[in-house]
Amino acid sequence: MKTVELNDRLVRNLRTLHLPTIRESFESEAVRAAKESLSYEHYLLELTEREVEVRTQNRIARLLRESRLPMEKTLESFDLKRLPRKVVAPYRTLLEGSFLDRCENVLAFGNPGSGKTHLLAALGHELIQRGRRVLFTPCATLVQDLLIAKRDLKLARLLKKLSKFDAVIIDDIGYVQQSREEMEVLFSLLADRYERGSVLLTSNLPFSKWESIFKDPMTTAAAIDRLVHHSVILELNLPSYRLEKSESTKKISEKST
Repeated sequence: MKTVELNDRLVRNLRTLHLPTIRESFESEAVRAAKESLSYEHYLLELTEREVEVRTQNRIARLLRESRLPMEKTLESFDLKRLPRKVVAPYRTLLEGSFLDRCENVLAFGNPGSGKTHLLAALGHELIQRGRRVLFTPCATLVQDLLIAKRDLKLARLLKKLSKFDAVIIDDIGYVQQSREEMEVLFSLLADRYERGSVLLTSNLPFSKWESIFKDPMTTAAAIDRLVHHSVILELNLPSYRLEKSESTKKISEKST
């Protein structure tokens, strides 16, 4: 069989098998393999590793797009030295991602500006690098989506869609006071994910004030019970990072004038 015909058939087969990276690189890799006297197995290994690498990169890019994570809130841009030692140790363990297999929750509490959102968003980025499906959503946005789904008789369908995520990060629960109906649909989500999927959330309010969120003592107790049963709690009782940065910038500006 002539080389041109062989290559054409190989290209067709690789297209059928959906191996685009191998299709694009098998000829150049064959030339290199011949020059370096590589074995057939070594040549095949190089091709398949390149295909796997590109597919992994594409999958991570796809997971990042669907996650809605703030792109700038990564671990590299967060100063872990600001955190209390009792927070750093469990946080580093969370980065491994095994808590998702146990359907454990992560609850971050603290003052406004203490870094709760950044901390959980950075965790989300690290989980995606490990191939996990993550969704980041402000609590207010999530509640509105759930309400619309309930109105359209599609709440069960939306909950099923959300169940496909390994982790749902709910940012700022309780930041804006919601109505009873809004909190009922949020409770539906928490109940649906209980022991079946991880919930990661941030809140400025301690549990003692959550009755103002869920409006009803029994619903409040039930929500807290489901969240805490399998959970890691991170308490960030820190001064505002944004305020510290603003004051630091102001001092630098004053010195330069």
